[in-house]
Amino acid sequence: MKTAVEELSPTRVKLTVEVPFEELRPSLDAAYKKVAQQVRVPGFRPGKVPARIIEQRFGRAVVLEETLNDAVPKLYGQAVDEVDVFPVSQPDIEVTKIEDGEQIEFTAEVDIRPNFDVPDYAGTEVTVDAATVSDEDIDGQLDGLRQRFATLTGVERAAADGDFVVMDLRAEIDGNNIEEQQANEVSYEVGAGSVLQGLDEALVGMSAGEEKTFGTELVGGDNAGEQADVIITVKSVKEKVLPELDDEFAQLASEFDTLEELKDSIRETARRNKLVDQVVQARENALDALLEKIDIPIPDSALKAEVDSRKHNLDHQIAESGLSRDAFFRLYQTTEEERFAEFDSNSAKAIKTGFVLDKIVKAEELGVSEQELTNFVVRRAMQMGVQPNQLAQHLADNDQLTLAMVEIVRDKAKAVVGDAAKIVDSEGAEIDLKAIYTEINGEEVVEEPADAPVEEKADA
Repeated sequence: MKTAVEELSPTRVKLTVEVPFEELRPSLDAAYKKVAQQVRVPGFRPGKVPARIIEQRFGRAVVLEETLNDAVPKLYGQAVDEVDVFPVSQPDIEVTKIEDGEQIEFTAEVDIRPNFDVPDYAGTEVTVDAATVSDEDIDGQLDGLRQRFATLTGVERAAADGDFVVMDLRAEIDGNNIEEQQANEVSYEVGAGSVLQGLDEALVGMSAGEEKTFGTELVGGDNAGEQADVIITVKSVKEKVLPELDDEFAQLASEFDTLEELKDSIRETARRNKLVDQVVQARENALDALLEKIDIPIPDSALKAEVDSRKHNLDHQIAESGLSRDAFFRLYQTTEEERFAEFDSNSAKAIKTGFVLDKIVKAEELGVSEQELTNFVVRRAMQMGVQPNQLAQHLADNDQLTLAMVEIVRDKAKAVVGDAAKIVDSEGAEIDLKAIYTEINGEEVVEEPADAPVEEKADA
């Protein structure tokens, strides 16, 4: 097989592939067998029709077409490997010459990863946040704990922001009750920011036993997007009572006997989490600094595929939420136009990042061990709330193990870039990532820095 490459643009090439007919022999034999199974010829059992009879009855062209359908995709893959290009789209293939018994020729136009060099990234200076734990950090963690152990106490007054109400809700359009838009005994925190616009404002000032009607746009169900009257009946009002910060609370919320011991534990956990943040920031900032030094044209097809994928995932999120599109975007305090604009910019950066990391993976000869793949599956399963075996089976059944390994080696490449950087914190102190790995893992991580725990943080 002979392959010639013509550069159509920095991101697109045309391969011209010449193949001696003898290399088609396995596909030709398979084609005869397949056609023999499909045709019916008197005097022959299915699958037993001789090749010469097939050619006499149906013509050689039928067999050649089946041969090329089988052979050309495989030959294209071989050609790509031979000329060392990195396709990022499906090829446009055209068979341009068939000399039966002699050779075939086909062309393949395909978008590729453009050629570029990765500049030296050793010693790149980056800044990360200081790992200083402030009193505000401790107070914030303590407040979070108090919120988790808060109690609700009924009050004989009107509801205010932060109170919890139990209420019945129903909706009407033109005086007609909407069956699916009603709910009883709903517990809700006033001021939490309901996607049902106007709910918080209506609840403020209402007392138990009162009823109020307000107009709004329905956010789910068959009538999503329509204007309706929503009738609220408040059943009870309760205020949140936070526990006192004392030794008794420490014993209730933790394994510690005193509040000071609890604070010390929170401080240490916060410090370790800030160290993990420094590792993450170092890798991200060092990679961003490297990306700024490289100008890479992005193939249009790759950009479109990435944007379309993000839009598809967004549509799935909205469908799963049960909300109207407007209500969904209100919930996340954004608009569809803003989200699409983010997709355009983030997709281009994601593609460029992948190109650069893949180059580093190859240059550094990074690979994935079985243990690394297992660790990845276990961590991802914990994040998703599923069993590791279940996730592993899903990845295998959907041919996604390769994608998982790509993600792993790219993370390792990012760690290589971060480890090579010169890092200082926002207070001017130099940061030694290896020392952080040692403290977090209990042993020095040198050979495989990507194993440092940069994804998870400890709970307070």
